[in-house]
Amino acid sequence: MKKVAVLGAGVMGHGIAQVCATAGYDVAVRDIKQEFIDKARESIEKSLEKAVSKGKLSDQKAREVLGRLKFTLSIEEAVKDADLVIEAIPEVMDLKKSLFAEVQKYAKRECIFASNTSGLSITELGNSTDRPDKFVGLHFFNPPVVMQLVEVVRGEKTSDETVSRCVEFVKSIGKTPVVVRKDVAGFIVNRILVPYLTLAIEDMEKGIAKREEIDSVFLYKYNFPMGPIELSDFVGLDVLNFIGSQWGLVPTPRILKEKFEKKELGAKTGKGFYDWTSGRPKIPKLEGYDELRLIAPMVNIAAELIELGVAEAKEIDTAMKLGTNMPKGVCELGDEIGLDRILAKLEELYKEKGYGILKPRELLKKMVSEGRIGVKAGRGFYDYGRATYKNIILEKKDRIAKLTINRPQKLNALDVDTLEEISSALKELEVDPEVRVLVITGSGDRAFSAGFDLQSNADFTRPRMLWITHKGNEVFSQIEKFPKPVIAAINGYAFGGGCELALACDFRIMKRGAKIGLTEVALGLIPGWGGTQRLPKIVGVAKAKEMIMLAKRLDADEAEKIGLAKAVDADKFEKEVMELAKQLSEMPPVSLRAVKYAINFGADLPTEIGKFLEELAFGVVTSTQDVVEGITAFFEKRKPDFKGI
Repeated sequence: MKKVAVLGAGVMGHGIAQVCATAGYDVAVRDIKQEFIDKARESIEKSLEKAVSKGKLSDQKAREVLGRLKFTLSIEEAVKDADLVIEAIPEVMDLKKSLFAEVQKYAKRECIFASNTSGLSITELGNSTDRPDKFVGLHFFNPPVVMQLVEVVRGEKTSDETVSRCVEFVKSIGKTPVVVRKDVAGFIVNRILVPYLTLAIEDMEKGIAKREEIDSVFLYKYNFPMGPIELSDFVGLDVLNFIGSQWGLVPTPRILKEKFEKKELGAKTGKGFYDWTSGRPKIPKLEGYDELRLIAPMVNIAAELIELGVAEAKEIDTAMKLGTNMPKGVCELGDEIGLDRILAKLEELYKEKGYGILKPRELLKKMVSEGRIGVKAGRGFYDYGRATYKNIILEKKDRIAKLTINRPQKLNALDVDTLEEISSALKELEVDPEVRVLVITGSGDRAFSAGFDLQSNADFTRPRMLWITHKGNEVFSQIEKFPKPVIAAINGYAFGGGCELALACDFRIMKRGAKIGLTEVALGLIPGWGGTQRLPKIVGVAKAKEMIMLAKRLDADEAEKIGLAKAVDADKFEKEVMELAKQLSEMPPVSLRAVKYAINFGADLPTEIGKFLEELAFGVVTSTQDVVEGITAFFEKRKPDFKGI
């Protein structure tokens, strides 16, 4: 694919267009009025200016992005040589069908058609065109420039090739694809999210709990970015009312209809269930609401999606975390709470309300009957009998392991669970003879790791914080003592604990556009995971004091200038990281381990003792077979093949 046509220049349309152009595609943007086109161009320009001001893009790159965008009122001009057409117009089935009927008159036969619909039938839309096999859903999330998830939705006649090409396209624009294998109303995220919001409003309407009580439990106990009532206001009560009436998964509450009729639509009108005129409402910490009234239905819908073959548990959880910024996926929550408790609550709710969506799914009943009730039993949606990583991704290939912190919805911020997973992965990799080098990076393109996840910890007592400080130091010391070279591939923000993680690594390669710094002092804190000790050794005491005391955030070139990291252009970043990893993987493992220890720990010792440590290390490596291989290869003028023995 080289050219993309985006039809509809609204909030979603111009955001999708910007993302595609930034990734290097030529993009035609079409709408029905010049004023819509002008507004879209202005919005993209402002967005790019903001990216430049934050150091995420250079002026040159921003100009190149704008140069790849073409705006037009003509459908023919937009689509005639496009490889992919993405429709992003209002959620009206007949309107979308009418548009694609026009598009197919001018699009080349091999062009793929995609709809950005959030829940309309991809099958019905595809069947209305002359190419249902080349029709797919590409559901971006708002705002497209920021949100990582794209649901790739298969219609009944969508070909495997079309799905495969669209998955690769989504990856090429820096987003995370989740394939929705069957066309169901709401796909994955909205099929779970809309009933969650609607049922919360219904509980408020019936007086089961006040709005603040409902929101409080999700904000403070489960660390959701918003509670369901507040989130309904944020999404827009008109949107929620429209979607609810379209899908009919849960009856629309009377109070929601009334708000819609009064045009009290939430944050965008200044008033919804909360007053937004002074900004985001402040939700007090309250108790009393039974959160399983909302969590159990979400888990039940996830079980339904698995039953129907729409997606697997991990895919559902990935979609929910990336699409809603929930800290944990629905299946993960179900396993942690206990599927036996979830099932009991569903039976109670179904008896109370009688909604079909609350009727316990057969999969859920089967799992409970077999004792697969979650974490406490060792099996649920996930198998806990072996190492299972939820917050990191661990990959191994060609002697190189890659550990990706996978919490993009939290800018890959580190919580205790993530630290534990990193520790477990390090123990696994340490004894793996096939792994010689470790690369640590962050998921998505925004953050390496933005530090410690303060939202994950509601307990700021001294004993708790001392324990968290100890845990971080323990894990980062593991990295420092890890017997193989470790590369920090800094692909975005590396602040606070994220910077300290990078400091514990042996090498730091930083993508231009990324930022790094120990920013704790700006919050009234200080670095607690080794930053005050490791940074001075790398950049010197004076520069370390300046960075820490002023909470400075350095870009890649500034970091390179002081010897903190190597700066690399974004388009060469991955190649540079893997090239270094490959070079290290070909070096003698025992020698690398010995020299790493001599440098890391000899520097803390008096020179004479440090030299003695070096002598001991030298004696160790001279007894290896790799020394023989290295010397033999030197005289035979060939590349050595080190075995690590």
